[in-house]
Amino acid sequence: MNIRPANQNDAAQIAEIYNYYIKNTHQTFETEPLGADEMAKRIADIGAEYPYLVAEENGEVFGYAYASRFKMRQAYAFSAEVSIYVRNEAKQRGIGTELYDRLFELLRETDIHAIIAGISLPNDASVKFHQKLGFSKVAHFREVGYKLGRWVDVGYWELINNN
Repeated sequence: MNIRPANQNDAAQIAEIYNYYIKNTHQTFETEPLGADEMAKRIADIGAEYPYLVAEENGEVFGYAYASRFKMRQAYAFSAEVSIYVRNEAKQRGIGTELYDRLFELLRETDIHAIIAGISLPNDASVKFHQKLGFSKVAHFREVGYKLGRWVDVGYWELINNN
């Protein structure tokens, strides 16, 4: 699996991966599928300041991960939120771990101190995945989103980046 920076040519495949989660899960709070143009804009905007990576093999994108600004106030400048999505039919192949390993390696080269992951709950697989990588749960918000006909909780996990 080749882990590399995402580019505009990846936008359609990234949108396809993400749209599965939009349409079928509560793992993102977006409710409307995205087109390749919108995804290309997001890749450019986020990738200008933070790492945005894809896992690809023979031109097929199997997953992606990126860091982004946690909050806009100046004192949060040393914190980043991370997101990761793996093609549904490619789960349990180690792709997510490879993506996050490389993402965290790149973040260690920056001033980012706190890495934060928001997880819509319940999501045992994501919780176990993040905890396996050293994240600790630091917050739990009840019923902050409404999707697919039900209220959804969100938990936050944190990893201190010892760069």
